[in-house]
Amino acid sequence: MDKIVIEGGRPIQGEITISGAKNAALPLIAASLLTPEPQTLLNVPDLRDTRTILKLLQSLGVTWKKNGTTLTIDSSNLGQHEASYDLVKTMRASVLVLGPLIARLGRAKVSLPGGCAIGARPINFHLQGLEKLGVKIDLKEGYVDATVDGRLQGSTIYFDIPSVTGTENILMAAVLAKGTTIVKNAAKEPEIGNLIDMLIGMGAKIEGRDTDKLVIHGVNNLKSSSIATIPDRIETGTYLIAVGATGGEATITNCNPAHLPSLLEKLRGAGLHIKEGANTLHVSRKGPIRSVDVKTMPYPGFPTDLQAQIMALMTLSNGLSVINETIFENRFMHVAELCRMGADIRVDGNSAIVSGKGRLSGAPVMATDLRASASLVVAGLAAQGITEISRVYHLDRGYDDLVGKLARVGVNIRREKE
Repeated sequence: MDKIVIEGGRPIQGEITISGAKNAALPLIAASLLTPEPQTLLNVPDLRDTRTILKLLQSLGVTWKKNGTTLTIDSSNLGQHEASYDLVKTMRASVLVLGPLIARLGRAKVSLPGGCAIGARPINFHLQGLEKLGVKIDLKEGYVDATVDGRLQGSTIYFDIPSVTGTENILMAAVLAKGTTIVKNAAKEPEIGNLIDMLIGMGAKIEGRDTDKLVIHGVNNLKSSSIATIPDRIETGTYLIAVGATGGEATITNCNPAHLPSLLEKLRGAGLHIKEGANTLHVSRKGPIRSVDVKTMPYPGFPTDLQAQIMALMTLSNGLSVINETIFENRFMHVAELCRMGADIRVDGNSAIVSGKGRLSGAPVMATDLRASASLVVAGLAAQGITEISRVYHLDRGYDDLVGKLARVGVNIRREKE
């Protein structure tokens, strides 16, 4: 098992290029199951999660070739409908194969998902939506066994709470259903827009992109397509926060500033200077970090996937911040580790009260989930002394070459065997 060692206190200086988004690439890869025609995906990041879902597709009879960041997927020999526990247990997004398998084969048997331990994250929205489309669901022995007699039937589906993967699963199932499906209170994240663009490129008929009401007119079959994975807005946000935490200056390239409206507002409020380009962000900080309050919300609100990172930034302020987590009920596990580095944070229910001290000290800490890992990196970059982060396999799930990218902008960071 590896650890990351950081000698903090050095400002980030230079240019950081953003990779394709993990949360966009995974549903795009899953969507390739919908047709025997080959699909080409561009700007695919090299992550533990993308490798996991490709292994899962391979177990179903799918073949693929990767050349740099270009991925070609051929599911013409798709023959298996079961996604085993061994492959699904490490990544919750594996459940995204459920909708495509049902639509293509009429049956799917998918293990209940795993992933980061940040809350229950139930898949009941997925299952209830599929039942509306005519799917019979049987839960037994840790698996979702889903079957449909004949073709899926269009229906109206309402989500009590906007669900990103739930919306994506229903989208992928409904494009091959008979008739029209209406999804109300759908999630609006940019990654869903990326999936809709791919599906339309494959011949699907979908209305309502970027809104909470999606109308899908089912088609009989789909065709080949080529689509680029959008830049990773969470990776972008993490590096913006890191630059602010170290008092550095950097240009973030291959990003989409329009995907981070709430974060940019908060960071400007915290004292960062940010200049937006079409696909770049220039960020710097000269003065002190000001405290800001944060409340995580569905897009376009503040992303829950950046809550831990901005909390690390707020520990470096000289004021009081309240961070309210409304998406996941167990997403403050990084608090104890930040406190080991000298932070003053008190958790009260779904709120964390951060009393900024303006400084952190290096310490041995342990990553508990993907975004908590990123918050410890941010803290370690700004801390005085050496920080050792263990269990960094979490980072490998969502950050492409994090150590290399930071090392190239003046940070003293390395990866070692524990």
